[in-house]
Amino acid sequence: MRALHRSLAVGALSLLLVGCSLIPGAVNAALDGEWQLQAGTTQGAAIPIAAAHPITLTIDGADVGGTSACNHYGGKLEVSGTTLKFSDLGGTEMACLDGDVMASEAAYLAALPRVATAARDGDSLVLSGPDVELRFTRLQPVPNADLVGPLWTLDSLISGQVASSVIGAPTFQLKADGTLAASTGCRDLTGRYTVSGSKVQVTFDPYDLIACAEPMGSQDTHVMRVLGAPDGFTVVVQGNAMTLTAGDLGLGYRVVTAGS
Repeated sequence: MRALHRSLAVGALSLLLVGCSLIPGAVNAALDGEWQLQAGTTQGAAIPIAAAHPITLTIDGADVGGTSACNHYGGKLEVSGTTLKFSDLGGTEMACLDGDVMASEAAYLAALPRVATAARDGDSLVLSGPDVELRFTRLQPVPNADLVGPLWTLDSLISGQVASSVIGAPTFQLKADGTLAASTGCRDLTGRYTVSGSKVQVTFDPYDLIACAEPMGSQDTHVMRVLGAPDGFTVVVQGNAMTLTAGDLGLGYRVVTAGS
């Protein structure tokens, strides 16, 4: 999840971070942006960091979110005077097989609601509270990847506000010659596409109609309902992430290669 930067009225918030101190009386725009956890402690124990499963925090005024090692989370940031509080936190419920990743996530999500103050020094941000310290570095914005060309890999199935994990590594690619190549995890697809604004319409070549065995069958159906939506699907590219949406169903992808 990447948030768009915005400012809130001065009367609504009262926090400005300069150097390593909090100064009341101004907005908290200095907190806005995307941050990655580098180190942290909670109740005297270090929060384990899994390099391949980063923990991030995106702040956009009163809205927060990010990745919590395994899942995506979101919530609200409340500021009062020189104190701050994370509230209404919730997230997806995917289970990662690596126990260290789940331990990292559990420790971080337990620490976040205990945060009470913040200090920023350039590209460093420290959130602290009773028996909690979280140290972040600022992530620079990633330019939006081109829709046509890159090879994307599926990393989440979206149904309404809920995202679930993916079996295997299905891919999706729109090529410059107007052709498409994709997979659902159990079947490969080819065809042609047209782009109109943020919407893509796909016409598939003939493909195998044999049903896929569960649990792959449910994933196959989900992917086909989005890619084969009669009215097409809407595309949103944010950095190296892409979301395809048709009705209340969606597919979340990440760039694999630049493609051609």
